Amino acid sequence: MVRLDHLVNVLGGYGVRLRCCPVSRATVIRSVAMFDATGAEEATGDILLAVGAGSVRAAVTGARAAKAVAVLVRGGAGADREAAAIGPEDGVAVLVVDPAVSWSQLAGVVYGLVLEGRETASGRGPTDLFALADSLATAVDAAVTIEDPLSRVMAHSTLGRVADRALRETVLQRRQPATLRELFESRGIHAHLASSDAPVFVEPDPGHGLDGRMVVAVRVGRELLGSVWVACTEPIPSARRAALADGARTVALHLLRSRASADLERQVESELVIRLLEGSPDATTVVGRLGLASAPLRVVAVRAQIAAERHAGLLLAFEQATFGFGWSRPGRSTLSDNTVYTILPSDRVRTARDWVTALRTSLPARVTLSAGIGGPATAADLPSSRQEADECLALHEQRSADIAYPAYDESWGEILLQRLRAAARTGRIPARGPVAELRRYDSAHATDYVATLRAWLDAQGDPVVAAADLGVHPNTVRNRMRKMREVAALELEDARTRLAMTIDLAAFEDD
Repeated sequence: MVRLDHLVNVLGGYGVRLRCCPVSRATVIRSVAMFDATGAEEATGDILLAVGAGSVRAAVTGARAAKAVAVLVRGGAGADREAAAIGPEDGVAVLVVDPAVSWSQLAGVVYGLVLEGRETASGRGPTDLFALADSLATAVDAAVTIEDPLSRVMAHSTLGRVADRALRETVLQRRQPATLRELFESRGIHAHLASSDAPVFVEPDPGHGLDGRMVVAVRVGRELLGSVWVACTEPIPSARRAALADGARTVALHLLRSRASADLERQVESELVIRLLEGSPDATTVVGRLGLASAPLRVVAVRAQIAAERHAGLLLAFEQATFGFGWSRPGRSTLSDNTVYTILPSDRVRTARDWVTALRTSLPARVTLSAGIGGPATAADLPSSRQEADECLALHEQRSADIAYPAYDESWGEILLQRLRAAARTGRIPARGPVAELRRYDSAHATDYVATLRAWLDAQGDPVVAAADLGVHPNTVRNRMRKMREVAALELEDARTRLAMTIDLAAFEDD
């Protein structure tokens, strides 16, 4: 069984849209029925798959006959409008999915969720961590949280038991507050979890609202999958400690099963994202399958590294970018070569930049992160946004890490110059001409003619402004300009020549 709320959220990863919901989203779905257009068979179930229904109205009528609280129907924009017009008097939630998604795929997901109760961190798969947390809480007679290696809360027991301020904040924020993580780090708790399977007690700290904790690692072989935290004011008795250790082993099995399903979901998501980034004739349909709006979208390119570990930072960034139910994440991601690409529904740079900032905040402090943000695009234009994101990423890697993450909207001028420099390095900028002549002359005679020409062009021919930029007297600029005309044919009176020289200078600006 599964709650309607969870069902809707998981199906959202397939582009399913909830268009009408006159029932509580906390309603429990325990059975599935299939629509019978002939009416020969009377099937009942909590959710009806309207396979073959001629319209949304027919699907809703079938759902009422099946005593269903929800109906899943395929259709495009027309079905969306028809579903939105369905009134609350029918008492049926209407979910609409794009016709490009097959019924066999949808049926497999719905049956798996409803009949097997499978859900994972990515949206599907087997896990009952919240129920397990409640079971552990009963066994140890205290509130329990189950957390991943980055101190994010994967599940917690019902907080009916006594919960200190630190626990309430952890559950509310869905991760340990930074100050609390620092406290545990300073006490060596994380080091203990990395090396030992034995439960350890954490002494109280009133300043952090911590009444005390018992914590044990969740491990498979040598790999740390997470930890179980018990709120207690003193070490728990040996019998409860044994129950905690047994519970940690059970949690490990659940997490292994959950990871297998989550990895499959990440693979499916990654393949769809790559199709969009490389260009797909059915881009709009693929975007719908990912549960994203068709436009506007942006591509964000991210690289992360840890000094001594080549791929660890990148894998941590990808895990964080894909952590959580698909419906709870604004973007969809893939890992390609040494870059994490994420497609975000956003027409504003700030939204994308805030997402990158949140990603950086969620990673350990030792991770160095660089990012670039592509321009807004339709589904069909995502390959262009990816190129722009790559170029902004390269721009960020060349700059100081403290600056704002570059976005194409704001940095297109620098991106253009970057492209010119790339063209110059491949020999596509002429090696002969007035600017090249001045470079050679500077090299041979230790003059500053190229710098003077650049300052003169930047000042639009004003020797006073150019002199201020160079830190010399205006007459020095005038004299240099006169001598430069003897070295090369500058033709500064011609607008096209001035533009060409400006481009040449910009292309070799770093030289």
